Amino acid sequence: MDSTSSPNTRSDDRTLTIRSTVDPATGTPACLIEWGAIQARLTPDVVHTTARDLMAAAAAAESDVALLAFLREDVGVDNNQALAHMLAHVRERRPVPAGRTALRIEAVAGADTGRPYVHIARGSMKGCLTPDEARGMGQIWTEAAAAAQIDARLRYALGEWNHLTPDDIERLFAIMRSVQR
Repeated sequence: MDSTSSPNTRSDDRTLTIRSTVDPATGTPACLIEWGAIQARLTPDVVHTTARDLMAAAAAAESDVALLAFLREDVGVDNNQALAHMLAHVRERRPVPAGRTALRIEAVAGADTGRPYVHIARGSMKGCLTPDEARGMGQIWTEAAAAAQIDARLRYALGEWNHLTPDDIERLFAIMRSVQR
């Protein structure tokens, strides 16, 4: 089943979408992302890693905001430069996620707003998500990666059945995509 998502990235009202597909050259599972003029075909592993990092960045942003509030309110640190220095040291101690991702992802503690954010980017496209939006996006990307793996198997099985042409199979998947929206 194809999976399509449209999380709003608040970037010039352009929407980042992801859907399952297959690599036309190899028939292997893939996900297609589209964001403005950017289009990329990704492996499910890269999509899963990106989803994991989105969720981790959401948690990190919330932790950073909580740490800053604790240092300001309970410890009495009111020097923004000192707070930034401490936060940088805390971030250095966090484990560095392994694996290739589709997006640049950064946990942000809004200095002026005191709110957590997750910044994402790919090429010239940039967006800002709340932690809940980042977690939601991570869930959608996880579903798209799983759907890509199922789609590739289904396409292969339908092709082996010898009752459908490749065009019939593509039309079937186009119908499934249109019903899902």
